[in-house]
Amino acid sequence: MGELQLSYSTFGLTDLDLLDAIDAVDRAGYAGIEISFHRRQLNPFDISDEDLGTLRKRLQTARVRAACVATASHFFTPSRPHEPSLISLDLAGRKRRIDLIKRGIRFARQLGAPLVTFGSGFIRDEHVSHPSVDPHLLLLESIEECLRAIRDDEDITLLIEPEPGMLIETFDQGLALIEQIDSPRFKLHVDICHAYCSEKNYIAALAAAAPHTRYLHVSDARRGYNLKIEKDAEDLTFDLDVAAKLIYFPDTADYLLVDRDHPLYFCDAKPGPARRRRIESLLAQARVHGDPRYIDYPSLYAGASPLDDEIFTYLISIPGLSYEVLERAKPVIAYLRGAKNPPLLDKMVANTRTGIAHFHEIPGEGTLDFRASFNALTRNGFSGYASVELYHHVESWQRALTDSYRHLAQFTDAHA
Repeated sequence: MGELQLSYSTFGLTDLDLLDAIDAVDRAGYAGIEISFHRRQLNPFDISDEDLGTLRKRLQTARVRAACVATASHFFTPSRPHEPSLISLDLAGRKRRIDLIKRGIRFARQLGAPLVTFGSGFIRDEHVSHPSVDPHLLLLESIEECLRAIRDDEDITLLIEPEPGMLIETFDQGLALIEQIDSPRFKLHVDICHAYCSEKNYIAALAAAAPHTRYLHVSDARRGYNLKIEKDAEDLTFDLDVAAKLIYFPDTADYLLVDRDHPLYFCDAKPGPARRRRIESLLAQARVHGDPRYIDYPSLYAGASPLDDEIFTYLISIPGLSYEVLERAKPVIAYLRGAKNPPLLDKMVANTRTGIAHFHEIPGEGTLDFRASFNALTRNGFSGYASVELYHHVESWQRALTDSYRHLAQFTDAHA
């Protein structure tokens, strides 16, 4: 049976100085710490060799060890995280992401961290507009370029992290990619929350992936309201038992919510006869009965609210649409969730294969089975660090840090 050690990601501690974050994780009892790039806390383009040496010395004197270097999907443009990605059509964009990952390799080398992790990126509207370009091929080429930065005499492994909505979303897709790359320096990074979101039987999926997994991310999650956003097209299909749909009409920039209980049409002006017939056709196809209610789009609240993190996390996971379309959808989602009005939906919005909302909760505050998850992994060959990643709880980092350790320690080998 493998051994699992708890770690904590600095991505959940970005209000602290990095050295203070290391001390906080050390005091809390964690065995490891994930060093995550961040524009303010650890910017690999700004840090000096002297600063890096100070960081290395602090890690050498602390009990906590550098578990992994995370190359920060949110690093470049906060409003458009994960971009540019390893599958961006623009070579300049891909090279920016490749350079960031190579800097992660340099930091891992300097800090004694054995792992560097990243994600594949999302299919965006640029890919839809250029179907002749194979994003999977771009991903293969980008990863191979990153691997060339690892020296033959060093023990550093690159990891792909499947994520809901991304090109590499499931464990099967990740394992197929690992087989294609065919390098001992390229393995799987499993996020248990992502597994809960993307795998029909996440415990069985964790067991199957364990032999190829070198690192874990840990957070909790719970069921949400599954909602897909898609452009109007002739080949639309509906299964409302799996997910409702928000249909976008490019000619008017309106949205139709196809939902059994709340058929709604968000528009700047009442639709004409042709659009009304199309709305009726779509609702009939989805077996939604009753007339839709028309919602005046300009009247929707479009300001800040406590729901911003949830809505932002949801919208960036929607593939195939422009950021402008997703930004225009934000007041619609805020209306459904009750930002300034009685909510129509009492659950977080989700865009996942299972209906679990991809929102990182403090372990113990959701519905994920950590005991079964850890057992599935360690009994099938995984040994290594499980890093708690709670970027949604930066302001309450002290509670997140201590409560996570308290809940998870009971399931690790050292505390079983």
